[in-house]
Amino acid sequence: MLLGTQRVNDRGHLEIGGCDTVDLAREFGTPLYVMDEATLRDNCRRYKTAFDAKYPGESLVTYAGKAFLVQAMARLIEQEGLSLDVASSGEMHTALTAGFPAERLLFHGNYKSDAEILMGLEAGVGRFVVDNFFELRRLSALAIERERVQPILIRVTPGIDPHTHRRIRTGQEDSKFGINISDSSAREAIQEAHTLPGVHLLGIHCHVGSQLLDAQAHEDAIEVMVQFLATAGQMVGAPLEELNIGGGLGVRYLPEHKPPTYEEFADTICAALARQFKSTISPRPAFCRSRAGLWSPKPEQHFIRSVRPNA
Repeated sequence: MLLGTQRVNDRGHLEIGGCDTVDLAREFGTPLYVMDEATLRDNCRRYKTAFDAKYPGESLVTYAGKAFLVQAMARLIEQEGLSLDVASSGEMHTALTAGFPAERLLFHGNYKSDAEILMGLEAGVGRFVVDNFFELRRLSALAIERERVQPILIRVTPGIDPHTHRRIRTGQEDSKFGINISDSSAREAIQEAHTLPGVHLLGIHCHVGSQLLDAQAHEDAIEVMVQFLATAGQMVGAPLEELNIGGGLGVRYLPEHKPPTYEEFADTICAALARQFKSTISPRPAFCRSRAGLWSPKPEQHFIRSVRPNA
């Protein structure tokens, strides 16, 4: 199964991007990561072009640094016109030292330390994706101290089962990532974010899971998210501007894996958005890839009101 620029050359060796991988291993040693720049750039362009063509409003494609992030990768993402998700101070440092524009960064993570929050505030990151009430209140307090008003999205859980491995499901009601819609917690977060100083609520975000081989979970999540976006807009007295539906589109690990193409994915997502919006609200959707949690030596409590046994 050869992907991108991969091929078997006349020496019987795998080539990637015209480079013989055996020669690369001899020169650099193993283990060795070899990135196919031509395919990476083509994927970025296809993703961006597909959503630009299919969505009638403004769309934003965001690369998740969790997938792979070094300075060269950050520069490539910047050159291709994408935004970038970061989920730690290390990822933020990598992006910033590569010259990536801070205003195109989205700062994720379900336990951001005060030091990381301050780093993001000082850098001027474009969006904090707020994962819980504790973070919301700390971000507000620290932003006030620095006389900043930080744009934010609230991460919510839409209660969708993405039918993937249970260790990479993140959209269910008792997920440790985000704030539950079904038990009114998310409504409370919207109300608090709207009234707190130091933060400016722009919209909502979800991420239902990873390695998804079809777009059904995204379609289901869009129905819940658009309805909640309308509810949130009514609560704050004005439409919220941004809807971030997350990512998780699968990759082809096995020959039988057949995830949608970027064009097929964009067509499905944009059609689902059009059905749900029905001209009543017009947010800016941001499309992101998968993310993972962070280990913390001293986590604050994130209360989940109902948890499944043996979850």
